[in-house]
This record gives sequence, C-alpha cells and structure tokens, in this order.
Amino acid sequence: DSYEVPASTASATITDTTSGETGKKSGRTVTLIVEDMQKKKNDVKARTTLLLSLPNEHQLQFSKYKTAQELWAAILKTFGGNEATKKTKKNLQKQQYGNFKAEDSKTLEQTFNRLQVIVGQLQFIDIEIEQDDHKQKFLTSLAPEWRMHIIVWRNRSDLDTMSLDDLYNHLKVYESEVQKKLEPNS
Repeated sequence: DSYEVPASTASATITDTTSGETGKKSGRTVTLIVEDMQKKKNDVKARTTLLLSLPNEHQLQFSKYKTAQELWAAILKTFGGNEATKKTKKNLQKQQYGNFKAEDSKTLEQTFNRLQVIVGQLQFIDIEIEQDDHKQKFLTSLAPEWRMHIIVWRNRSDLDTMSLDDLYNHLKVYESEVQKKLEPNS
C-alpha cells in the first residue's frame, strides 16, 4: 500500500516544548490512521506467510514483490499453469486415484495416509469424489492378506454411515492379527 499526502500539508508548525519556541519546518506530515496501520500489518503478515510457504530455492525469486497481492499473483502465474497444464494435472490426479493400491510391506497407516494425500490433491484441484467411493477405494486397495476383513467390511450395513477415518480406525484394530499371518511359522 502507498500513502499519498495532499500537497497542502507540505509544511507543519512545530512547537519546541523545551524552549517554547514555535517555528516552521518544511517536509511532509503523514497522518496514519489505525485502519491503515492494521491493513499494512496484515499485508506484511500475509506476504511473510506466502514467502515462507515457498520452497527455499524459490524464496529469493519472489522476495521482490512488495505486497501480498502482487506476490500471490506471481505465485499463481508461476505455479498455477495455464488451462492445458491444469487439465493435465487433473487427469494425472484422477489416474493416480484410479490406480491406487497398497504398496508391499506398507502399513495400514502408510496406505491410509497416501490415499488421504491423493484425495486432498483432488479436492485442491476441485475434483470431488464421494465418501463412499473413498471407503471402497481404501478397502479394495489393501494387500491380499486383508482379504477376509475386506469382505466383511464391504458387506457391513453401517459402512454407509461411517467416515473413512472411522473405517481406518476399525481396521487398525486388526492390523497386528493380519501381520501375524504374514510371519513364517516358527
């Protein structure tokens, strides 16, 4: 933000309180009101937050922008991409969701977290997928050793009312049992 001072305030009367002398000083007097100071403070906070959210290698490149609004516009221009890029990103995210599977030797938590990241990325680019689909995707993506639990949970009547987090927490109870099945007989 910039502050313009009207030309009529180019000089001010100053009283020296120690000697009691009154004199003219030339220069500009700038009166800041509380709203202006708060606006500037908020802009500095927003700009700082934006700069700190950038990877270190990009911070210097973007530090030249003086306001949060200018900085945000530059970030969007640099990282947002054009319509073709956005469409490609959407297609890649959909494909990543469609091909999602638990990786070998990954824990239930790691699989759940990976799915949550993909779902978050889809939501960020305005692709909404129903909660029921997330739950089915999570169940069908689990490793073969979860097969018995998958069958049971896919047929539960309360699965429709359960959140993905609830489903994960219910399955977490059985993880040690599933892991024991993987261990060779001793």
